[in-house]
Amino acid sequence: MRVKVSRKAHFNAAHRLYNPAWSDKKNKEVFGLCSNPNYHGHNYELIVSVTGDIDQETGFVMDMKILKDLIKTKVENVLDHKNLNIEVVEFTKLNPTAENIAIVIWNKLRPEIEASNELEIVLYETPRNFVTYSG
Repeated sequence: MRVKVSRKAHFNAAHRLYNPAWSDKKNKEVFGLCSNPNYHGHNYELIVSVTGDIDQETGFVMDMKILKDLIKTKVENVLDHKNLNIEVVEFTKLNPTAENIAIVIWNKLRPEIEASNELEIVLYETPRNFVTYSG
């Protein structure tokens, strides 16, 4: 029997959406206020879900304390209170859109999750705008 377990977390980060190959005018047309050269911030809400079989000995799909610690070390410690464009190596050449942030988070966590389990990332950039990535 496959069950999905989820853990919520959050982090605050600044970023600027822009394509360095474009003019400032085109960046503003495409990304609007999000292309502000002085950056802007979000209070990101994160839901990490793991789907798998229930272990017959523990009753867990995954120990939630382990998942909590993984999110803390692999995600929150890396992204929280950072300027994503400047301080996070993955975004030095990758536009830090919500889509790309979710993929980066998935890539950080996937090696730590049992291979037989599925991993899903839901990232809320605002209460109304969110992305889902499952690999």
